[in-house]
Amino acid sequence: MLNLQNILNGLGAAAIPCHRDIYKAARSCLTDRSMAVRCAAAKCLLELQNEAVFMWSTDLDSVVTLCFKSFEGSNYDVRLAVSKLLGTVLARALTSKQTTASTRHNFRRISLEEVMELLGTGFLRGSCGFLRASGDILKGTSSVSRDVRVGVTQAYVVFVSTLGARWLERNFSAFLSHILDLVSQSHPKAIQSQMDAIGCRRCVSFILRATVGGLLGEKAQIAAAKEICQAIWKLKKVVDAATSDSNLETRISTTDVTASQHVLVCALQELGSLIHGLGTTAAPLLQDSSTGVLEAVISVILHPSISVRLTAAWCLRCIAVALPSYVSLLLDRCIERLSALKSSPEAVTGYSFAVAALLGAVKHSPLGIPHGKGKVIMTVAEDLLCSASQNSRISLQRTQAGWLLIAALMTLGPAVVQHHLPRMLLLWKCSFPSSPKDLETEKTRGDSFTWQVTLEGRAGALCAIKSFVSHCAGLLTDEVVQRLLLPLPSAVDLLTQLSSICKSYGNSLKTSSTVFRHKLYELLAVLPPKTYEGSFCAVLKELVADLTVPDSQIDASTFLLPPLCHENDLLLLGPLLQETDHRFIEEQLLLGNGIAGGSLEYDPYSIYEKVAKGDSVPKPLPPGLSVISAATRLFGVMFSHVAESHRLQVLEQLLNSIKQTKGSRQQIVQLNVVSAFSTSLKHLANCKGSLGPEEVRRSALTLVMGALESNNPLLRCAAAECLARLAQVVSDSAFTAGLAQVSFDKLKSARDVVSRTGHSLALGCLYRYLGGIGSTQHLNACVGILYTLSQDSTSPDVQAWALHSLSLIVDLAGPLYHVHVEPTLSLVLMLLLTVPPAYTEVHQSLGRCLNALITTLGPELQGSSTTVSALRTSCLLGCAVMQDNPDCLVQAQAISCLQQLHMFAPRHVNLSSLVSSLCEILLDNSVLVNLCSSYLLLRRAVVACLRQLVQREAAEVSEYAVALVKESREDFTPDVNIREIGLEGALLGLLDKELDQRLCQDIKETLTHMLTSMAVEKLSFWLKLCKDVLAASADFNTVASVDTTQEEETAKVDDASVLTSDSDERFHPFSNPRWSTRVFAAECVCKIISQCENAGSAHFDITLAQERKQRDSRDDFLVLHLADLIRMAFMAATDHSDQLRLSGLQTLLIVVRKFAAVPEPEFPGHVILEQYQANVGAALRPAFAPETPPDVTAKACQVCSAWIASGVVSDLNDLRRVHQLLVSSLVKVQAGKEAQSQQYSESTSTMEILAVLKAWAEVYIVAVEKQKNQRDVHNHCLKIANPAEESYRDVASSASGLLDLVQADLGTLSKLWLAALQDFALLTLPSEYASQLPAEGGTFYTAETIENARPHYYHSWALILYATALWLTSTGFIVVDPDEGVNNLSRPVTPTTMCQDSSTRPLVKSPEDVNTDRFHLILGISVEFLCSPRSDAAMENIIACLRALQALFDVPWPRSKIGGDQELGVELLNVLHRLILTRESPDIQLAALEVVRLILFASQEHVKEKRRSAEVDDGAAEKETLPEFGEGKDTGGLVPGKSLVFATLELCVCILVRQLPQLNPKLTCSPAVQSGKHLLLSEDGSRLVAAALVILSDVPAVCSPEGSVSVLPTILYLIIGVLKQTAVKLRDGQLPLTVAASLQALKGLLSSPMARAEKSRTAWTDLLRSALVTVLDCWDQVDGLLQELDEVSLLTAITVFVMSTSPEVTTIECLQKRCIEKFKITLDSKDSLVQYKCYQLLHSIFQHPNKTVSYPYIHSLAPSIVRKLQETEKAKPENAAELQVIQEGINVVTALTATAEEEHRAHLVACLLPILISFLLDENALVSATNSAKNLHEFALQNLMQIGPQYSSVFKKLMASSPTMKARLESAVKGNQESIKVKTAKHAKNPGKSSSIQLKTNFL
Repeated sequence: MLNLQNILNGLGAAAIPCHRDIYKAARSCLTDRSMAVRCAAAKCLLELQNEAVFMWSTDLDSVVTLCFKSFEGSNYDVRLAVSKLLGTVLARALTSKQTTASTRHNFRRISLEEVMELLGTGFLRGSCGFLRASGDILKGTSSVSRDVRVGVTQAYVVFVSTLGARWLERNFSAFLSHILDLVSQSHPKAIQSQMDAIGCRRCVSFILRATVGGLLGEKAQIAAAKEICQAIWKLKKVVDAATSDSNLETRISTTDVTASQHVLVCALQELGSLIHGLGTTAAPLLQDSSTGVLEAVISVILHPSISVRLTAAWCLRCIAVALPSYVSLLLDRCIERLSALKSSPEAVTGYSFAVAALLGAVKHSPLGIPHGKGKVIMTVAEDLLCSASQNSRISLQRTQAGWLLIAALMTLGPAVVQHHLPRMLLLWKCSFPSSPKDLETEKTRGDSFTWQVTLEGRAGALCAIKSFVSHCAGLLTDEVVQRLLLPLPSAVDLLTQLSSICKSYGNSLKTSSTVFRHKLYELLAVLPPKTYEGSFCAVLKELVADLTVPDSQIDASTFLLPPLCHENDLLLLGPLLQETDHRFIEEQLLLGNGIAGGSLEYDPYSIYEKVAKGDSVPKPLPPGLSVISAATRLFGVMFSHVAESHRLQVLEQLLNSIKQTKGSRQQIVQLNVVSAFSTSLKHLANCKGSLGPEEVRRSALTLVMGALESNNPLLRCAAAECLARLAQVVSDSAFTAGLAQVSFDKLKSARDVVSRTGHSLALGCLYRYLGGIGSTQHLNACVGILYTLSQDSTSPDVQAWALHSLSLIVDLAGPLYHVHVEPTLSLVLMLLLTVPPAYTEVHQSLGRCLNALITTLGPELQGSSTTVSALRTSCLLGCAVMQDNPDCLVQAQAISCLQQLHMFAPRHVNLSSLVSSLCEILLDNSVLVNLCSSYLLLRRAVVACLRQLVQREAAEVSEYAVALVKESREDFTPDVNIREIGLEGALLGLLDKELDQRLCQDIKETLTHMLTSMAVEKLSFWLKLCKDVLAASADFNTVASVDTTQEEETAKVDDASVLTSDSDERFHPFSNPRWSTRVFAAECVCKIISQCENAGSAHFDITLAQERKQRDSRDDFLVLHLADLIRMAFMAATDHSDQLRLSGLQTLLIVVRKFAAVPEPEFPGHVILEQYQANVGAALRPAFAPETPPDVTAKACQVCSAWIASGVVSDLNDLRRVHQLLVSSLVKVQAGKEAQSQQYSESTSTMEILAVLKAWAEVYIVAVEKQKNQRDVHNHCLKIANPAEESYRDVASSASGLLDLVQADLGTLSKLWLAALQDFALLTLPSEYASQLPAEGGTFYTAETIENARPHYYHSWALILYATALWLTSTGFIVVDPDEGVNNLSRPVTPTTMCQDSSTRPLVKSPEDVNTDRFHLILGISVEFLCSPRSDAAMENIIACLRALQALFDVPWPRSKIGGDQELGVELLNVLHRLILTRESPDIQLAALEVVRLILFASQEHVKEKRRSAEVDDGAAEKETLPEFGEGKDTGGLVPGKSLVFATLELCVCILVRQLPQLNPKLTCSPAVQSGKHLLLSEDGSRLVAAALVILSDVPAVCSPEGSVSVLPTILYLIIGVLKQTAVKLRDGQLPLTVAASLQALKGLLSSPMARAEKSRTAWTDLLRSALVTVLDCWDQVDGLLQELDEVSLLTAITVFVMSTSPEVTTIECLQKRCIEKFKITLDSKDSLVQYKCYQLLHSIFQHPNKTVSYPYIHSLAPSIVRKLQETEKAKPENAAELQVIQEGINVVTALTATAEEEHRAHLVACLLPILISFLLDENALVSATNSAKNLHEFALQNLMQIGPQYSSVFKKLMASSPTMKARLESAVKGNQESIKVKTAKHAKNPGKSSSIQLKTNFL
């Protein structure tokens, strides 16, 4: 058949003559016994129908019947293949053109109704054909087989998908009415039993979900939802008519009512799923009053059928999850109806279901509901429970409703429930009899109805408590648990007596007693077992009875066992147990004939629970089955907690009960027992318990071994897993070896398939939980046996199981397996080539073996030896064979093997062929629903493989995919145009269509990897992709309702053209993407921006980008796409979907932040973003509309503040637009808690208010900072002449303008900010102070929502704190609000606390008090946060906090507070010290150091003030008695922990040693730090060191004289240490920042008043001398390293000592000599720069006022200076540097002349003049001289002009004595005068020059 298929494919139309024969051959094969043959035949016929017209014209009926027959007894693969054939043929029949009509006269055009009729027949009557059906009806035989129904369901889906989304949109109403008709009353056969009805409903739901949910875009989905609504209204009318009609025919019409129920259930479910999928984009649909969605759903809540009421409630829940704004509204409405219609049983149950469902939706909604709703619901529930007994007609409904509401209320979590806990516990206690006696009296009294009510009520109570325990674990204190346990014993008593009660009152109680059992078991399973130990025996008895005497004869294996098997082993049991796209309908085939699967009406309590993964609606099983599953779970928990002796009895009892039953009963009992025991082993393994003595083990083993040889393969799987758990629990190697031996023996002797499969799997599983196989002997035995079994060609099952087991063993043996790799690999290859492909299960197991082998080989596969390359080739060969297998799962295995190979040996996998095969599977549009392969697991494997490939080689993968399309064959025509949108676009399209969560996640990750590696290179491409996805939704503003009549008309004419006319879609690669895809696109835009940020600055610099773009047009930069970025952000931010709006605003925020500073090259002074202000304003405006959800408004506030703060817009009028939005929010905030809308939880209003306050804070901070910068600029401008003023005025006006904008609201803001900070302070208190918190909550949060409010405060407090600090400092802490009272200032100051109640608080606070409170509030919050910022605390929070402290200490009043309170200062310093230790960021450390400086400054001020006042007070007294102020008092001792100075020193040392480890004496000895090696610090490091040095030099001022002596050595050591370590020559002769700082600090320190103070003078002098010695020693230490030490810095240091200290320090002879020596050496330096600096320093020393200091230097050094100058006569200066040296030398001598005493002056002048005159040049020389010679000439001339008149006598004398000199001078003067004349003439010609020169010089 497969052969024929390929031949047909090749021949195309040429094969027409033999089509009939092929058709006949294939017909017989299509109903063959072998499933593989059926599959092949279906594929062959599918190929045939491409050309064979008769198949979809004349022979259509027979083809359809044939397919129905083929579905009977089919498996999943057959159903897939045949449904594809059937759907495609029917679609062809419908769309065929009538061109062939002339050749075939009997050809008739088939209509949609007929096609639907054909499919409907199959669905309702099965394969029995059209004629025989009537006979069947007469005989009354059973209904359609399920396989056929499921097959036809799939065919419907294929049929619609083949016709496409357009067709479905046009014909939706006809299609919908046909599909819903399948479960309506017109076909009573389909729904005669509840089981059938559930099965059919599932099929109908599946068809609707797959077509409407899978194919249609959002617009079309909304139109479809309207159609479904119309259908609901129609049915509603029928029901109303029937219920209101009281005529004689009521009997007939009641059947109508029940009949319509299934249609309604399907319609409501689809409506719910549709709206759930649409999310907030469905808002227009619900607002459309003509459709009335909510009215329709709520009206059906009163339907007589319980399943309709439940589904309507579920539909409401879906609406509530999709649209959070409707939750409160719907709750109110339902509660109100519930209270109003308390006497109608339908209303009570219906509305209580609705309320419960809505409460279940609350946890899915981030915005919650108001806290008060819980109270209302609790009251209603109590009311229902209390009034239940008043009216027997509805007591059952009221009881059930009351408990349902309470159970649902529990899902709201501890915060809500704790307020209702006492009432709930009371109701719980009252629901059970308080003593056994009461239970006895109950038994004697009731009748069957009262018992039913009682049991239902108690089941409800149990359910509520279970809900409480699972959702409010936080409230389970010991006391609460005790109260919970009180009624449990009586519940267990009732459990034990249920059977006797049922016997006495007949079968009517059966269901309610089962439900009671189920709920009690469920509750006990979640309670801690220790709490109900007393009831163990009684409960275990009941459990054993339930498991061994099942009421139902249903084989429940398929839902009990899969969770107990290992997921790897389930692969053996075929596709049914794996995840497939059709799981929803295929499940019913799995569950055997007794049940159709779960449905809501089996357990109303599941309506508020979370839905299981992958289900769209909860599917609880029927009570009979769910009680068994609850019993197995509870048995698992209890068995692991009972005594070991008891365990033996229980196991033996279970074994006996299996022996005693026979036949199918025996299998059911065995199944229940094994699953219960397996659960208990799992529990034992988890809690590390032991199983018990030998006897218990023996019984356990008997039990498991029996199951290993069961006929049910699923049970064998579970037993193998059970065996593995048993080995884990016993964990005794001898026992495990014994188990293996048993299996070995069995496998050697047994010949039957069952025991061979079971035991071979047992071998594979045995070591699963024991950490792998450790013994080679065991491994060899296993491998030997499994090799033999896997070659047993008589039974594919044995082969499959043995190979699977082998793959497990390969995994478990790990490296031990290396010996066996080659033989195993050759075995796998041989089997791959010899086993017929029809045995897919064998091939799948082979695939798993190959995968395991590749993993075992691992990275060795990269090797180049011959053996390795042989292994590698075998692996690749195996993969190739599997890729050609027709079975999808085998292909999936092949792909995952290749993926493994690519991971370990990437060079050896042919990437291009792998990518092309992946793309063919993913994008083949011939397959179902345009999705790609119809096998979910294959699609998952493909995407997982792609995800791994693009992590390494994204660009290559993308290129191969596009190349594949270019060279592709005709038959591969993907529906997406890869040439344009690439693989990335195709994946985005797939993401939009795909419904499976895991697959979507993988696609997103794949795209993200591609984006991170390629977005920067392919920038325009990626941006266009995102833009296309986002723009597809831009026109989605109005939702037009489909005009059906017109549609029908066009449909008739143009049905055929649907498949061809997609021309207009060509322009748009993405048609109507879903909102989730658009959100992903918006997130991608943000990722692209961050990728570009890492890629380089050109992306954010337009001039640079344009230049580079001109150079190479292929370059692309983000800044050139700014318009697109803004447009995308705008489209997203103004969408219907709230999620998308948030993403859009986030994108906008990022764009504003990143591009705010990019200048606009064409308009200097403007920025590039300025032109987009209208777009930004328009994007933000909708977010402030009143109906916008708070989270969107909060995000928009953030964008507003970023926009205003970015300074993009300088014109105030333009700013006002956005500013107005913030003002409007502020008005809303001022309205306070009361005015909040009662729509969402109170914490959301907290979020919104804080977002507004934070936004304002940010704007205010920026305004203040701008103004501060302005002042600095202004001060700078004053020094410059006028031209800069205009530009300055502009900037200044914008800054002050921004402040003016804020100023207007500052009064209000400051109050709100302080209130928010006060709230935050209360919320950060530790839990033990909870009792002190205000009972009604804070200003912006309520006491009930305190936990939810916390995160919002954490998010915004820092900026608010900084803004408040700035505001307080701007007012200088002087202003106090008038309403806080200023009139009572004379009152003494008393400390007040925040939390006092108003009665004890003083009525009026003095401003001092108010200020103190505020000061402590800000300080307290800062210290609390900085003490231990959480590791995830944002940088900006820490910086904002430090800035706030800086601002605070910038003004005198707070400084006086901290200066006066030393403990506070020390604490703050310690906190900052810890911060510096834990945070590496230089910004944080610098900010912290600035705060330290301010604290020290405050302390200095305080000490000064005290000294001043002491001097004033004790002015008359003797100086000696003055008390010592400052630290160290009169002893000089500093106490660590109490001393401010000590804390400051610690902190500075920490900074210095972190940057310069050599400063630490402990470290310098260690080899790690080489002494003498100089470090060049980073810029940040230098800034930190400099800041620390500034602080150090200030320390002595805080000390008393004695104190200063004790800290001085440390400070000197550190300052000189820094100087030593960092004094390195820089090229340009600049001083390093650290050196400059250390010299500055040294100067500050040496000139400290303490050095002169009498108490400390001598000590200081000694210490300073030592310090000077240290500096001098620096030279001597570095012998070989002299070249890099900077002599200038050290000389400067010496000069600082000489100039700043008192003379006695430096005038000691030995010191003075050494200093002079250093200067001498330096004067002879070759480096002119050094000489120049040296002259400068000497210049200052020579002018020292104290002669004892300066004379020695003059005597020693002046002669050598003069000598050097005299030498210059011969060697003229070569360059500017040398010239500078000479000039400075002359200056020094000139200065000396001035300071010299009278009698020596003449000598000096006489030395100086000849030198100067020697520098003069005559006229001729002047022309040819170098620049420096000319300059020297001019300099000398000027000096001579000055000196001549000053010392005229000496001058004249000299001139007279030396005529040559005189002549030289005269000619020079003459030349000078002439040049002046020339210059003035030039000036007259060129007057403009002078002004510009003047400007230049002014900068100096």
